[in-house]
Amino acid sequence: MEDAEYDLMDAVEDGMWWYRAVHARLLDVLERRPGQAALPVLDAGCGTGGFLRRLAEVTARPAIGLDYNARAAARAAGKSGLPATGGTVNALPFPDASFGAAVSVDVICHAGVEEGAALAELHRVLAPGATLVLNLPAYAWLHSAHDRRVHTARRYTASSAAQLLRGAGFADVSAWYWNSLLLPLMVLQRKVLARSEDHASDVAEFPPWLNRVLHGATEAERRLPFTLPAGGSVLLAATRP
Repeated sequence: MEDAEYDLMDAVEDGMWWYRAVHARLLDVLERRPGQAALPVLDAGCGTGGFLRRLAEVTARPAIGLDYNARAAARAAGKSGLPATGGTVNALPFPDASFGAAVSVDVICHAGVEEGAALAELHRVLAPGATLVLNLPAYAWLHSAHDRRVHTARRYTASSAAQLLRGAGFADVSAWYWNSLLLPLMVLQRKVLARSEDHASDVAEFPPWLNRVLHGATEAERRLPFTLPAGGSVLLAATRP
């Protein structure tokens, strides 16, 4: 991403409804599927460290961040108190079987990422029995100015993303949509209100009342005893055999 987008992320990720929602879901998956809990967690594409800080708040499990932008990785380390380094998911700078779990939020979809190479690298650095958790943007038809701003090149369905992980050698793959209740608003924003080529990304500081309403909708959805058949993002969990 551009430096300006990292600045936006750094400024809002602790409070903006979407970051809070995706971080909560990552933690939910890691609680259900911790992988090899004695080994650290890798945040592959850690940005400016919002999830690393959240992870450090709720668990003593060691973790390491990596981001292509070395300045963002330095911010992540300062924000979370955990180590973070510059590097690419296409060639991870870690030994084989180093991690008991890995998370990666909207990274495999990035224009600078080679899907096959990145998934092979995640498979390599995860220990047998480790958990991989991915968040990916849903539906190619939702591609918009936001995606161009943050360099998103690919969007996925739950089935296509699950097949991608199985093809990369992962097992016990689960894939489901979230941000479902807000999908109509997302379509309105992306395809109508912000459809111009030069529109800003959706990462922004929302009015407090609106931020509370949007986050409340994601929390209501999170507490449902079932998943909905469509949503703005795909969440995946898989095991490195």
